[in-house]
Amino acid sequence: MTVAELNALRITLSPLPKHVGIIMDGNGRYATRRGLPRSMGHRAGTERLRGIIKLSSDLGIEALSLYAFSTENWKRPRIEVDTLFAIFMEYFTKEVEDLHKNNVAIRAMGNIAALPEKVYAQCMAAMEKTKNNTGLKLNIALNYGSRAETVNAVKSIALDAKEGRLNIEDIDEECVMSRLYTSGLSDVDLVIRTGGEQRLSNFMLLQSAYAEFVFTDTLWPDFSDECYIAALGEFAHRNRRYGGLDGK
Repeated sequence: MTVAELNALRITLSPLPKHVGIIMDGNGRYATRRGLPRSMGHRAGTERLRGIIKLSSDLGIEALSLYAFSTENWKRPRIEVDTLFAIFMEYFTKEVEDLHKNNVAIRAMGNIAALPEKVYAQCMAAMEKTKNNTGLKLNIALNYGSRAETVNAVKSIALDAKEGRLNIEDIDEECVMSRLYTSGLSDVDLVIRTGGEQRLSNFMLLQSAYAEFVFTDTLWPDFSDECYIAALGEFAHRNRRYGGLDGK
């Protein structure tokens, strides 16, 4: 897409969301419908990331949060979990250099210390390499659950209060939000969920308090750039009132 085409698209899609969250659902069904192993669906889903990340960056979206592996996904068959981690490793190995060249800053959200050692090391290396980049903030939710994130935030606040570093009177919404994995980022403006389900599944519950939602039956590996543009266009036509009237 040329610079002129991107500029025209930005105007068409205005206002763009600052922060987009995507629940990437449907990899397994994509493979099953084609008579393929579920692992092939996950691989196809990972390939789709490249286009969505690039388009987000090119459009000037500030942050993109992707639900890659939840705290509940450990319940899946061990062979599928191992395959997912192998794909994550491959992705970080192949893509980080290009993301870095494109000024993308990577942040892993979740209890990544509990991931397999090699996956954890790759995550840390990717974050370290890109930490000073000023372009798209790419948040990859790995071993992530919003309730667990909230509990961790509460524990952090409680410890600071107990040890005298924080007054009870100073605990407010800003204080709580600053203890989440997304500290320093704006709230989520748009949540997209592919695959036909219409629920958040423990994804960024606090950050999405005033988000707009777009649910689509399209399976994640089939979620093309055109599908993404359509979702952004739908967001642009929403009237966001934040509890008030007519956007006021």
